[in-house]
Amino acid sequence: MSDGSNNKKMSIIVTKGTLDWAYPPFILASTAASLDIDVTLFFTFYGLQLLKKDLSHLQISTLGNPAMEMPMMGMHMTMPNIISAIPGVDAMASSMMRNMIKKKGIASIPELRDICVESDVKIVGCNMTLDLFEWTPDMMIPEMELGGAATYMAEALESDINLYI
Repeated sequence: MSDGSNNKKMSIIVTKGTLDWAYPPFILASTAASLDIDVTLFFTFYGLQLLKKDLSHLQISTLGNPAMEMPMMGMHMTMPNIISAIPGVDAMASSMMRNMIKKKGIASIPELRDICVESDVKIVGCNMTLDLFEWTPDMMIPEMELGGAATYMAEALESDINLYI
């Protein structure tokens, strides 16, 4: 990625693995990489979901998200927390979100992840989390490096920008 003209570095810890929370780290990382900033994404706990080869399982959660509004029937409908208790609501909301993303021409999570890979963003998966959830590296994208907290700390200590998502 870097031709040496910019020595800026950025690290992002990615801890959330839902469809809506997948956008910020990939958008910020790909944008920073396009600005010639060396970027490391460190995926841990539920964020590690975003490194699985197949991302079709990603959903949004209406629970605990009081700011969530969905355009429906010409207005914006808020999703009360209680609605998350109804079976299938999160899947329906996720489908609606995917349709809006496609309709608006917004890149999908697999596309954004591919852009990060093509932009030489360093992608590190937490080895402890992989072990904890009994996942194997072959379930993840091949571009993922394995590392732990010390790996992140080494990157963060050298970074100009550190974000927690």
